[in-house]
Amino acid sequence: MLTRNTTVLDFFKTRRSRPAKTLSLPVPTESELKDILEMASRSPDHGALVPWRFIVIEGRDVMDRLATLAQERGEALGMDSERIAKGRGQFDKGNLAVVVVEVRKPSPKFPAIEQTYAVGGVCLALVNAALASGWGANWLTSWASHDREFCARGLNLAENETIAGIIHIGTETTTPPERSRPDVDSITSWMNK
Repeated sequence: MLTRNTTVLDFFKTRRSRPAKTLSLPVPTESELKDILEMASRSPDHGALVPWRFIVIEGRDVMDRLATLAQERGEALGMDSERIAKGRGQFDKGNLAVVVVEVRKPSPKFPAIEQTYAVGGVCLALVNAALASGWGANWLTSWASHDREFCARGLNLAENETIAGIIHIGTETTTPPERSRPDVDSITSWMNK
């Protein structure tokens, strides 16, 4: 028999990420965040490889250090000031973020792309778990997320690791307006004959 969980369905019908720049203190406690991370880790994972790990960034000292590193890397790469500001901005304004790191695992059965899909699922599940727990959350990346030197120096990532997402979590200060959504009919085809 089909059992509908209307509370969960209503959440998914109205879920909306909150812009990271609008998130403020307080942030989840360590215990609250562990619950959110456990929920996120229930994502589909072909072969149970667990091709991800989490790095929790909390506090102004760490955020400021990463913002400064993004500034240094942007200047070293010859970026314009606007692009540098965008790369360091999430650290300038952030209070708590979870870096979801893809950890590529060797597997003859499960191709790398399936591991990437699993890690993307973890990012979305993390955002949704934070939102469902009453926090504001936003999934970001920037050019710094894809710069090997920033990743190695700032987050100690290994060669087989990349940033899939930086999920900012905090207290929502404003409710963002609804944004346009895809027209499902225009992107769906049915193969039933």
